[in-house]
Amino acid sequence: MNLRNSFFIYTLFLSFLCFSQELPPIIKYNSSVYNAGNQNWMISQDNKHFVYFANNEGLLEFNGSTWNLYKSPNETIIRSVKVIGNRIYTGCYMEFGFWTRKSNGHLNYTSLSNKIKSKILDDEQFWNIISYDQWVVFQSLNKIYIYDTKTNTFKIIVPKNGVLKSFKTSNSIYYQTTDYSLFEIENGASKLISNNSILKGNKIVNIFSIDEGLLIHTQFNGFYKLINGSLFKFNAEADSEIAASSIYSSQILSDGSFAVGTISNGVFIVTKEGKVKYHITQSKGLCNNTVLSLMEDAEKNLWIGLDNGINCINLQSPIKSFTDETGILGTVYTSIVYNQKLYIGTNQGLFCKDYLNEEKFRFVKGTKGQVWSLFVHDNTLFCGHDSGTYVIENENSKSIFSQSGTWKFESVPSNNNLIIQGNYYGLSVLEKVNSQWIFKNKIEGFNYSSKYFEITTHNEVYVSHEYKGVFRFQVDNSFKKCFKLFAYTNPPKGKNAGLAKFNNAIYYAFKDGIYKLNEKTKLFEKDNSLSSVFDNDEYNSGKLILDNSNKLWLFSKNYINYFTINKLNTSLKKNVISIPSTLTNSMLGYENISQLSNYQYLIGTTDGYYVININDLSTKSHSVSITDLSINKLNNKQTSFTLSEEGIFDYDENNVTFSYTVPEYNKYIYAEYQYLLEGFQEEWSEWSAKPMVNFKNLPPGDYIFKVRSRISNAANDNLATYSFTIKKPWYATNFAILIYGLLIISSLIYVNKLYKNYYNTQREKLIEENNLLLEIKELENEQQLMKIKNEQLAQEFDAKNKELAVSTMSLIKKDELLSLIKDDLKKSSEESNNRSIKSVISTITKNISQEDTWNVFKEAFDTADKDFLKKIKQAHPSLTPNDLRLCAYLRLNLSSKEIAPLLNISVRSIEIKRYRLRKKMDLPHEKGLVEYILSI
Repeated sequence: MNLRNSFFIYTLFLSFLCFSQELPPIIKYNSSVYNAGNQNWMISQDNKHFVYFANNEGLLEFNGSTWNLYKSPNETIIRSVKVIGNRIYTGCYMEFGFWTRKSNGHLNYTSLSNKIKSKILDDEQFWNIISYDQWVVFQSLNKIYIYDTKTNTFKIIVPKNGVLKSFKTSNSIYYQTTDYSLFEIENGASKLISNNSILKGNKIVNIFSIDEGLLIHTQFNGFYKLINGSLFKFNAEADSEIAASSIYSSQILSDGSFAVGTISNGVFIVTKEGKVKYHITQSKGLCNNTVLSLMEDAEKNLWIGLDNGINCINLQSPIKSFTDETGILGTVYTSIVYNQKLYIGTNQGLFCKDYLNEEKFRFVKGTKGQVWSLFVHDNTLFCGHDSGTYVIENENSKSIFSQSGTWKFESVPSNNNLIIQGNYYGLSVLEKVNSQWIFKNKIEGFNYSSKYFEITTHNEVYVSHEYKGVFRFQVDNSFKKCFKLFAYTNPPKGKNAGLAKFNNAIYYAFKDGIYKLNEKTKLFEKDNSLSSVFDNDEYNSGKLILDNSNKLWLFSKNYINYFTINKLNTSLKKNVISIPSTLTNSMLGYENISQLSNYQYLIGTTDGYYVININDLSTKSHSVSITDLSINKLNNKQTSFTLSEEGIFDYDENNVTFSYTVPEYNKYIYAEYQYLLEGFQEEWSEWSAKPMVNFKNLPPGDYIFKVRSRISNAANDNLATYSFTIKKPWYATNFAILIYGLLIISSLIYVNKLYKNYYNTQREKLIEENNLLLEIKELENEQQLMKIKNEQLAQEFDAKNKELAVSTMSLIKKDELLSLIKDDLKKSSEESNNRSIKSVISTITKNISQEDTWNVFKEAFDTADKDFLKKIKQAHPSLTPNDLRLCAYLRLNLSSKEIAPLLNISVRSIEIKRYRLRKKMDLPHEKGLVEYILSI
């Protein structure tokens, strides 16, 4: 056989090794998480459900939220720990004692070994602590120290041979010596129980009480029964599996089963009948394969102290997981139970196994590649594949369509013999002919990828395309063509959007919410009830999944949600499973869940799947508690303060930090907190998983801090409170305020006295000043009256001057008129030689003033208009008397038509004179002549 054939057979062999063991949830705590040593030698739990570990670095405490490490008193490895009442007993190198909680919540150590220091051997270490009634037993490899808590005294048992290990049953304490003899402590002394030769060379790991006597668990040979001094082998199926493993620790669990820890092969969970229920190793979730200690807590979780880390296994969890360590299965995209077989569709192909048996997954022939969906119709299993469509029969496949990849299937409501399948390039039809399913045709007219689609009873199809949005179209009765294609703009397209039919309605989900189709309007309307799952930035994917029980499933960041129909009304009931997407490891947009039975569901992940029993998901009551209160001044280190009494802090100790917790250790259940500081806040904070809050620079006053918690999105009634006061600074105390009041009153009295004196002095000065002001005011009034009278006289003078100018103008006009009449009469007298006309001419000549009328006008005009003619002559020396005369007329704002008779020329001549006047004055084009003359 050549190397290639050998490799092929080996690979084929591996493909049948995917053993389907579904394991309970396992929580990992690496040393980097709890920030202490790797090894953890013993585990215990107190009544608050806090867990304690005997760690290489000291006593390690975990309260569900935070880890605290307390160094051992002599800084050596702590080998043993046991919580008894309100004390935490520990044993280490040449030292043992107990820890008690101080008022500030921290632990304080008290040594017991100091009382008997001389009795402790050199290099002695204490490996076990046992509680029995009022006594506490500390076991080293040399002696057994019995401490009486009532009398505070010790009794020491010194075996002839060294001690291998000590054990406690329901009513006795036993120990095995180095010669493999078994002793019981009775009345403070050793009593030989058995030195059977079977036990020689066989170290006892643990001893348990049974009805017949004792059940002894050995390191290499399994279980023995010790009945009336005789030793019998208790044969169990688990012995053959555990035989090759060296057992280091074991623990009987509350249901009667056994947890068995090995040196190099992880932990076995063995039923009380002796069958292996689980075998959990490092490859299946443990931090390490060497189990040093085991402890079942109050919630029936199994704690495992390892050679490198800590694990907590939720044995009672309704959630089980299967992880494919080989990578042969790949990412699970779909699953279904059909004919008592569980089929798993992955990116590697289709696999199956008998549903009710924990056996290997087997590959279904011919299905290599990406499987998208599994669908059962008419007692036939269909497989939607990247290569097309397959019909699956047992572990064989038959291809019935290979033209395109197939996303999903939907049966036609009106025809049981037809199936619509969504392909990479549209929709196509499968038909049952002669009891065989065959490809019928592609539906023409729609060629987009159809990952999600639904069909109504009226052959109306809705398709959701991630990058193009939602489409609606009608299909003809032969299912060959589509028509009335309509693309929705609202709601818009969305990443990882989904579409599904639920409760006879079509829903579309994307990041902005979930929309429901209105059958009457054919429009999508937002459903506020369903959309609530995406509140608080919870959106991850809009994938909608309807199961066989008519439940609608949705996946968000921190929860798996499903809705059911209320039996008493039409509303939908919301149910929440507290499993975040970070734990499910599902592919975003390809989340999948399938119903295996009435209450069991399978959720596919990137490396296997989870099985959930939703009937057992009820959340137990929980209690929140404040674990630490720290205060500090600005830029100073924090100091823990007592939680047992009301806090009173100085005004500068106003930075307050609260830590709180719910000691819950379920992998898929985590607590969220909400707080309120009365006196500082009016409303509760938002829900947060952060188990602490810090308040900075709080003003003086009285405060009540309240914190409450919720698990699985359901709040409990539990509430933790703490009251405290921040004192006022000394300068703001009541006594200081009283002193301030007295000082203010005294100051007011003194100031009032000064004010009165000052007021009297000022009043006298003011009277004198007022008298002086009155005299000045009278003078000012007189001057104002004189000014007014002068202005009135000036106005009257100007008015008289203007009247004189007007009168002079009238005379000039009269003389000019008489001259005109005279000239006309002269002409007439020359023609007619009429004596009477000459007489009239003579009269007119006598009445015409011999004085130069223009000079009279000029003098009157200058008097009335403040020497205007002189000013304009000075401004423009080139002006002629006729120009000045024209300026005077323009100053009087006369029009050209009015000036023409005065100058005895035509209007046209006046315009020419005005133009020449502008030129002489050198006025710009935009400056008006009259405007300029009036402005002088």
